[in-house]
Amino acid sequence: MSAPERMTWHGADPAAWDGPGLAGWLRVAWRGPLLIVVMLGALLVSLALRPLERRIWGLSRPVTSRITQAACRAGLFVLRLRLRVTGQPMQGHGAMVANHSSWLDIFALNARASVYFVSKAEVASWPGIGWLARATGTVFIRRDRREATAQVRLLRERLARGHRLVFFPEGTSTDGRRVLPFKATLFAAFLSPDQPDLEIQPVSVVYRAPDGAEPRFYGWWGDMAFGPHMLRMLSTRRHGEIGLIYHAPLRVADHPDRKALARALEAQVRAGLDRSDALDDQPAMAEA
Repeated sequence: MSAPERMTWHGADPAAWDGPGLAGWLRVAWRGPLLIVVMLGALLVSLALRPLERRIWGLSRPVTSRITQAACRAGLFVLRLRLRVTGQPMQGHGAMVANHSSWLDIFALNARASVYFVSKAEVASWPGIGWLARATGTVFIRRDRREATAQVRLLRERLARGHRLVFFPEGTSTDGRRVLPFKATLFAAFLSPDQPDLEIQPVSVVYRAPDGAEPRFYGWWGDMAFGPHMLRMLSTRRHGEIGLIYHAPLRVADHPDRKALARALEAQVRAGLDRSDALDDQPAMAEA
């Protein structure tokens, strides 16, 4: 599981929130510790099994990646946050790209498929979150043009080992109501003659707010702090849902360069979000 990255997109300010009421604090009192137990327990089991797993399978993580997946499913269950899935995650190795709205994206994408996230290098040094990220096989990169060649080599090594990578090409998170232009830099790693059949699967992550809440309820952007956002998630009585739309994977070799590949994937991710918004705007059908 990767850690949430620092955000730089600044849209309209979020709606004011006065904090949990008494009932909300009671939910925080049991959900918070339970979530910590789930994540810490998964981390400790993974650390215990990793030496044996490494001896048998090397850098592959057929066992501990499943533990991460189970922990994320359990985390969503603790939050009472439903996950609705359309389509199927790709089965072969390669990569997935998705729009980025919240730290909850990590839970949702991990819950459905065994994947490895790509994150900025600074996350590795963050207390707590950095430990989780390192333990779960996150690929750390530096956003420095001088290290671009080394980063491409690192990603290609992970792909060659059969890992499915996930990254957010927008480079920041938003309020969940839009898709920003995809940055094409990392896509250079996938244009490799050594892997002509490599595919990348676009995934649209769609949030539906709880009844009566503003549509941007789950978004985490701009200068929003992690703690208050987590507190709100823990204290909410009845959550909405996260939708994952898995589009058909695109064959990398069918695109002339990384920019064309980035545009094609961006179009698919945006189309999924736009279709979901259109359905939300339609009046509800009366039951027969």
